[in-house]
Amino acid sequence: MPRVPAFLSRLFPKLFGRADATVEPANLRDAPRLSQLHCASFHRGWGTDEFEQILIERNALAHRLRLGGSTIGFIVSRTAADEAEILSVAVAQKHRGRGFSRDLLRTHLGHLAGHGLKTVFLEVEESNRPARALYERAGFRVVGRRERYYKDASGEQLNAVVMQRDLS
Repeated sequence: MPRVPAFLSRLFPKLFGRADATVEPANLRDAPRLSQLHCASFHRGWGTDEFEQILIERNALAHRLRLGGSTIGFIVSRTAADEAEILSVAVAQKHRGRGFSRDLLRTHLGHLAGHGLKTVFLEVEESNRPARALYERAGFRVVGRRERYYKDASGEQLNAVVMQRDLS
């Protein structure tokens, strides 16, 4: 089959498929790029030093999503006993809507299960429909609500839902 020009595959991912991305463990050298992605994705982005701190913790698990030579996304969890909490997930804006976050989440959950973890929790902004749909398709269910948990750029306080998924 002839190779599809890159600009066409970016314009028409549903027709031409999407480029293969790889999910691999993140390390300390990734902290600056993870911070860039987080700051571009969230109102209160985490700095490089915050990522460095998380990445050196023994109870943290982080994966990066690479496309070609570039890191375009990440997921970070913290574990305790047989549970994990997903702290953050982000994919670069120009790569959203192409299934990359689904692949990233699926791989990460597999690693958590492989470490013997039984349950995963996360908080997500209540009106973030794309993220909630991603988590629901991955088997998460709403188990709680946190009033005024987030603040947006204008200072408005937003509610979060707590979601849970069993891995066993």
